[in-house]
Amino acid sequence: MNYLTGLLNLGPWALVLITLVLCQLTVAAVTLYLHRDQAHRGLDLHPAIRHFCRFWLWMTTGINTREWVAIHRKHHARCETEDDPHSPQTRGLKKVLFEGAELYRDEARNPETIEQYGRGTPDDWLENNLYTRHSYLGIGIMFTVNIVLFGPIGITIGAIQMATIPFLAAGIINGVGHHTGYRNYECDDAARNIVPVAALLGGEELHNNHHAFPTSAKFSMRRWEFDIGWLYIRVLGLLGLARVRKVAPVPVIEQDRKNVDVETLKAVLVNRMHVLRDYTRSVTVPTLRHELAGLPQRLARGARRLMVRQPRLLDEDASSRLGELLERSQTLKTVHEFRERLRELWSSSRNVSNEKLVQQLREWVAQAEASGVRSLEEFSARLRGYQVA
Repeated sequence: MNYLTGLLNLGPWALVLITLVLCQLTVAAVTLYLHRDQAHRGLDLHPAIRHFCRFWLWMTTGINTREWVAIHRKHHARCETEDDPHSPQTRGLKKVLFEGAELYRDEARNPETIEQYGRGTPDDWLENNLYTRHSYLGIGIMFTVNIVLFGPIGITIGAIQMATIPFLAAGIINGVGHHTGYRNYECDDAARNIVPVAALLGGEELHNNHHAFPTSAKFSMRRWEFDIGWLYIRVLGLLGLARVRKVAPVPVIEQDRKNVDVETLKAVLVNRMHVLRDYTRSVTVPTLRHELAGLPQRLARGARRLMVRQPRLLDEDASSRLGELLERSQTLKTVHEFRERLRELWSSSRNVSNEKLVQQLREWVAQAEASGVRSLEEFSARLRGYQVA
């Protein structure tokens, strides 16, 4: 054996390729096992795949399943608030991008987070006596194997492997994914999609799609979006090693339906992100386009973002501009108020009876059809037709 090149005696390009493959294996273990299987239960992996992922992550990252799941679930539950473990909206992009791993470790030390959000994760002998108790042992084994196989360059390969998740997940996804990119859905937080980096991030770059439908095992929503994690899932499924439990709903709309009943309500609630997206496209944007001619340039600039974005996500200056915009146009004010009433409908769905919610939806539809805003009238007629697939 050549001690400078290790047992495999590989050339530079082969080492680069192997490093990329090893890093992608780590990314795949995080997105498939930790995220889609454990945190959100949208996917059931075969026990053999689950255990391989646990073992691989122990070797390459030292990640504890319960800690990771708990911190991620808390991120969804407290998103963009002071309690969010890693929101760039409250902590700043630079902090999350370059110190994401430190923020993760700080939250992992909070026993309340682990207790409240970490339930349902592995609690067997291996988890308690090996993976958790000796988290650095796996990393040590990995570096040893790398040196034996690749020579001294194996230390660099190991370092790159270890940096993959802190940089790509803790930094890029948690940071840039809540700061810069495009939004398919106006969900309750600032999550955005980042493209085109699917081959690097395992599909996790479709972050806005994920926050709109957290329990979906599939992250891509538009035809041109590519979720490489979903490709892995389909291959594992064909081999009998994975079962999809949930995917995002696809709206089913019955034309010319007159009744608004409990089934309509259920369909609207299940498809609320699609409903809101449809409202933006068919009501808010056309109405704004028509009203722009009568607005001063300082208000017209950026008016689409003000009208589309959820008010709680706007800063003080943007909120002030939105208020002035709505004061200048009664039509825009009407469109905005009807959208917020729709939001209130599904926000209160957990605390209000179905009978009352159906009545509120009927009132909303009737008042929208009598609003005098043509696009709103057409949308309300379409809303009647929503059905549960």
